[in-house]
Amino acid sequence: MMTDLKMGGVLLDPTTRVVICCGAGGVGKTTTAASMALYAAEHGRTVAVLTIDPARRLAQSLGMSELTNEPQPVPVEGTGTLDAMMLDMRRTFDDMVIEHSTPERAEAIMNNAFYQTVASSFSGTQEYMAMEKLGRLLEQDRWDLIVVDTPPSRNALDFLDAPQRLGSFLSGRLMKMLVGGGRGVGRMVTGAMSLAMRGIATIIGGDILRDVATFVQSLDSMFGGFQERANRTYALLKEPGTNFVVVATAEPDALREASFFVNRLAHDSMPLCGLIVNRTHPNLTGISTPTAQAALERTDDDLARGVLNIHVDRARTAKRELHLLQRFISANPSVPWVGVPALPFEVADSEALRAVAEQITTPG
Repeated sequence: MMTDLKMGGVLLDPTTRVVICCGAGGVGKTTTAASMALYAAEHGRTVAVLTIDPARRLAQSLGMSELTNEPQPVPVEGTGTLDAMMLDMRRTFDDMVIEHSTPERAEAIMNNAFYQTVASSFSGTQEYMAMEKLGRLLEQDRWDLIVVDTPPSRNALDFLDAPQRLGSFLSGRLMKMLVGGGRGVGRMVTGAMSLAMRGIATIIGGDILRDVATFVQSLDSMFGGFQERANRTYALLKEPGTNFVVVATAEPDALREASFFVNRLAHDSMPLCGLIVNRTHPNLTGISTPTAQAALERTDDDLARGVLNIHVDRARTAKRELHLLQRFISANPSVPWVGVPALPFEVADSEALRAVAEQITTPG
């Protein structure tokens, strides 16, 4: 099978402005994003890398104690520059509220208990804010390449669906009932309220409902701005200069998720660059499994038997991975890909990131 993803050329192409790493959780998106960003910076580009990974591995591998919601310079070798940041979901949401409202209204919204829940833990908020942060970085026009590590969602498609999901929530029937056609919150909760709203208040409590209603009424005037920004950023993802990279491992669930994402990107006419398959186990010796097994039967040396057993186990793993990759390629014959062999050390510093980048950018 050919591995023809020329990721090095993509990263160094001056027309490439955005690279988005997507895929299932736990497949190495953060490491992939960091290694590609470092590679591009050390080859002369002005790069920003945005991670959504709460484990803070990106900061560790880049030699920094922590990352914040604002870009911080990272020391690199070569002629380019690299800034790194980690999405602060609440801070990004606060910035949106401040931008689209008066100072008094912004303070009232940010002090609202329901807002604090939505901004911190509501399903889809992290993905929406990742899209919002990307839009803000593009507007600054400080970098010629932005690399994005998408949220570690259970479903990798959440990143693309987030703007529509949050928009559906804020414009749904319940929210319209809470806005109440401009009626005061106190009247809505205690006065002429529909039977349905009384039932909801009974279930979740009048105080909570009042917080929700206050939040929604305050947000109503800003919703158009929120949705407009989300739509604008979503449109940017389709423009020339954006490249989606699907990241997976040679495991059934990860490759199944990768197939879903490939199909979704095609359906939405978004630019797919290719597939990066992490932690593969290619045969490094050229010794066939039958040869190794025959040698096992002929030797009594414990060290030799241990080495041969390791080789046989790795060969079995390689065969299984190859079979899984062949199934993916048969279903997606036009998608270029590259395998990144599992490294015998933890990716925890810039030298390790360079080793990963070398594998990503040197197909073979």
